[in-house]
Amino acid sequence: MNVRFSDTTRMVCRSLGLALVTAIAGAIIAPATVRAQQRAADTTAVTEWSVPWAATRPRDPSLDAQGRVWFVGQEGNYVARLDPKSGAFTKLEIDAGTFPHTVSVDKDGDAWYTGNRNGMIGKIDGTTGAITRYPMPDPDAKDPHTIAFDQRGNLWFTLQNSNMVGHLVKKTGTVTIVKMTTPRARPYGISIDAKGRPWFNLFGVNKIGTIDPTSMRVREYLLPDERARGRRIALTTDGAVWYVDYSRGYLGRLDPVSGAVKDWPMPGGTTSLPYAMTVDDADRLWFVETGRQPNRLVGFDPRTNTFTTPTNIGQAAPNTVRHMVFDKNTRTIWFGSDQGTIGRAVLPPSDRKPIG
Repeated sequence: MNVRFSDTTRMVCRSLGLALVTAIAGAIIAPATVRAQQRAADTTAVTEWSVPWAATRPRDPSLDAQGRVWFVGQEGNYVARLDPKSGAFTKLEIDAGTFPHTVSVDKDGDAWYTGNRNGMIGKIDGTTGAITRYPMPDPDAKDPHTIAFDQRGNLWFTLQNSNMVGHLVKKTGTVTIVKMTTPRARPYGISIDAKGRPWFNLFGVNKIGTIDPTSMRVREYLLPDERARGRRIALTTDGAVWYVDYSRGYLGRLDPVSGAVKDWPMPGGTTSLPYAMTVDDADRLWFVETGRQPNRLVGFDPRTNTFTTPTNIGQAAPNTVRHMVFDKNTRTIWFGSDQGTIGRAVLPPSDRKPIG
């Protein structure tokens, strides 16, 4: 089955400055201009494009080799992409009732997405647009959530309310499901370390989990504060596991060898609700405080244990930035927002090398 491609050349860039809008052959084009506001030296410059399909919750972006930004319309049952150079959006229709949660583009240019309400993983062929569907082998595995690729190009993914983590071998299409040992643990964000092990937040309890990719055995690490609820996760090159504690408003670090945990209070305090998280090529952590309106993007340098000055994302209306991805080619962060935008944050420069 082939997906249907429908292009739109409408790009509306939200800005605090004046945007000059020009009509060309019936298309409305607005130049992408960064927010016109004074910034501290360590904050980021943010640009946002309005997605042309209203009320669809665009989220969880991924970058392909051409620098195009892929994302899902969670409430619109589509996968889409934005060409930042032209501002053109392309919509790829998928099955009704999918409620896609995440899309990730692999090294071959194929786009993989999770069917959060129809219990499947979908692959869109990067050349033909054909969709291949991979159903879950367990009827209890109902809600594929977030994807991460390992070094072999295979997929690991969480299933939050099913309390499972899945593994899909790209070559064969074989799907393996692993149940968590703790009831109602709710696997959420996921990332892969240098040894090919998936690490994931157990959002329903105060634990971080991992799986041995050979034995498929689960190991859980207890976080010392019983109120802790990690939501997204990132790994630095020294092997440390970092997470945002959504419940308490902290940034946490887990040593996977000793199990020792250290955490730092967020600049926004106990009500900051940190959610989206990523790490850059200098091992700086970046996360969004969604308890603040507008949401705030904040960085953290593990070498100095210091946070950057927060940068506003979106407008003052209710908003949640749920996931982010770092683009090493342009040293930018991409994100989607509940306000219907795809955004880009240009990071401040760093002369530091990775920790590891």
